[in-house]
Amino acid sequence: MDILLLVSLLLPATAGICLLLGSFSEHLRAVKQEPRKLPWLPPVVAVVLTVSVALVLSAAWTGRRSMTLFTLVDGLPVYFKVDEISRWFVTIVSVIWLAAGFYSFVYLKHEGEEKRYFGFYLLLYGVLVGLDFSGNLVTMYLFYELMTLVSMPLVLHNGSREAIMAALKYLFYSMCGAYGGLFGIYVLYRYCDSLTFTAGGSLNMTSVSGHEGFVLVGIFVMILGFGVKAGMLPLHAWLPSAHPVAPSPASAVLSGVIVKSGVLALIRGVFYVVGADFIRGTWVQYTWMILALLTVFMGSMLAFREQGFKKRLAYSTVSQVSYILFGLSLLTPMAYVGALLHTAIHAVVKCGLFLVAGVFLYCFEYTKVDELKGLGKRMPAVMWCYTLFSLALIGIPPTAGFISKWYLAEGALKSDTGVISWLGPIVLLLSALLTAGYLLPIVMKGFFPGEEEDEKHSGKVRISWFMLIPLIVLAALAVLLGVFPQILTGYAVEAAGVFGWEVGL
Repeated sequence: MDILLLVSLLLPATAGICLLLGSFSEHLRAVKQEPRKLPWLPPVVAVVLTVSVALVLSAAWTGRRSMTLFTLVDGLPVYFKVDEISRWFVTIVSVIWLAAGFYSFVYLKHEGEEKRYFGFYLLLYGVLVGLDFSGNLVTMYLFYELMTLVSMPLVLHNGSREAIMAALKYLFYSMCGAYGGLFGIYVLYRYCDSLTFTAGGSLNMTSVSGHEGFVLVGIFVMILGFGVKAGMLPLHAWLPSAHPVAPSPASAVLSGVIVKSGVLALIRGVFYVVGADFIRGTWVQYTWMILALLTVFMGSMLAFREQGFKKRLAYSTVSQVSYILFGLSLLTPMAYVGALLHTAIHAVVKCGLFLVAGVFLYCFEYTKVDELKGLGKRMPAVMWCYTLFSLALIGIPPTAGFISKWYLAEGALKSDTGVISWLGPIVLLLSALLTAGYLLPIVMKGFFPGEEEDEKHSGKVRISWFMLIPLIVLAALAVLLGVFPQILTGYAVEAAGVFGWEVGL
């Protein structure tokens, strides 16, 4: 058994469980009549989180590790394996978790119940590490379900009626999607040689012969099911409900990381179990592409019309994650690389945008777009970070968003998908224009509110470095990953190479 891999899974989860037990015991003893200050909590969480991230990245980047924890039934082990996709996703999760975690030390003073929050936060990190390191479809599904249950308390953290209803909606949608994924797993278990992740898939074509239609239905239900977590039509509505009520750092990880679990599940199911060749050119591929493009356009339109700032960002996530799904659905090397790139870049950018929204809430209780006038004068560093995030999400060079969208558009144009090959880039371009329309006016009004508004919004506001440094680091990444794209593109091309694909840089 690989000790480093085991410890990287257990440390954050165990620390989170200990904090939760402490929090629940306090409630049982009824000692929380008034909020108690916990000066020891931030440094303890900081140490545990930093050490956990270091262990996880060490396990990910020091060789090809694997480990069987135990066996459920014959042929179905709980199995972990580190490969190219594991490294990609667990690195994204770790960077975002570290940034949002340090930001939370100050922000949670605004929300309260810090011990409970950090308990679930650390536990969820451990679950996500298990999800990313999963070596077969059954192990991934176990952690996928567990992730939903552990992330739900972050949505209902403030305990309001709205938060409870949003959390129940999130749970209902996620469970429906997970059962769709489970149906696909049942089908694939019958027709695959193994559910262990194998580049190119392990579908047994002899067993499939004569049952192609049924297998395609199972695969499509699986795509729809795992697409729920990624916010794909028709079950996307949990996102705009959950994000506005969750604490802003929780919204940041939900949008930057949790939705990507749906992306990971689709990559594993389609490319590592089924095999892209089996669905290429079928009704499953074309339906998937159409749903992804509809989600891209619809999400952008709804974000453009929305006046609530966090809800606008949530609709934006619906749109932007479907860029990734569209890239995957094309089943071509260039588009696959673009999808991986956009997975990383969107995580950085959208995490940063939700943390900016948290600053506005923490300092002013501002929730509407119209309230954000003149903030460029009062908190210029925050507004400049927001500007860089916006440019990256739109895809304006030299920011990182331009690189991923370039690969996605090139992948579509070079695909043999008929009308989709040119319609896809057009939809992506229209979505980028709409993205500019719902993000850049906030920049303009933030820095140039007009003379009357300028008089109302005078005097700079000091912001804690625990909140500002994560924003600066994420904004720097949004630019530097565009200026030096080979940092990401080289590894993304290597990850695509396991299928025998060649991608020209």
